[in-house]
Amino acid sequence: MATDYDAPRKNDDERDGNVLETLEVRPSGQSATVIDLDEAELADSYELPGGDLSGEELAVEVLPAQADEFTCSSCFLVRHRSQLARENDGLMYCRDCEG
Repeated sequence: MATDYDAPRKNDDERDGNVLETLEVRPSGQSATVIDLDEAELADSYELPGGDLSGEELAVEVLPAQADEFTCSSCFLVRHRSQLARENDGLMYCRDCEG
C-alpha cells in the first residue's frame, strides 16, 4: 500500500470530534492526584552519614615542605623526590603528569 506523505494529515482530534467531550468529567471534590505528606515528613527524618558537620572543628597540622619532597608544577601536588620525572628551569613535574 502506497502512502502519500505530501497529503495533509488528520490527527486523532479531527477524526473523533471534540476530545473534550470524550474526557470523563470528575466531580470538583475529587482530585486526580493524591499527595502523601507522610513521605515528605519521613524523608526529613533520615539522617545521612556525615550529613551535619556544622558543629565539628577540623584540626590539621600543616608541615612545611620536607627536603625530600617537591611540588609538581602541573598538578600542584606535593610528591616525594622519587616521583620526579623532569626539572625544567626550576619547574618540577611528577611522573603522573609527564605520563
